[in-house]
Amino acid sequence: MEIVYASLRRRPGGTAGANEAAEVVDALWAHALPGDGLQHASTLPADDRIDLLVYLLSRDPSDRPDAVGRAHDLIARSHRTSPLLRRCYLPPEPPEPADLAAG
Repeated sequence: MEIVYASLRRRPGGTAGANEAAEVVDALWAHALPGDGLQHASTLPADDRIDLLVYLLSRDPSDRPDAVGRAHDLIARSHRTSPLLRRCYLPPEPPEPADLAAG
């Protein structure tokens, strides 16, 4: 199992809803593909962002994308297709090259 930490920045002027954490996790599950290897996700809302821990099945280290890349693909796909995520959060930034190498 691999665990990836990520955040989505809140849109300016946006506020957290009462069920925000559960709704973000639901959006990830709704848009997950089998190749993502999603096993679990947890969230923690903050004033300016929501932090995510994405738990993915481990794969062969030579497989691409790695865990960081797969987590980013899942979060970006969820953001593109979820009205809630698009309305509340800025699009996710691509992972830094060092993050990809460390994955």
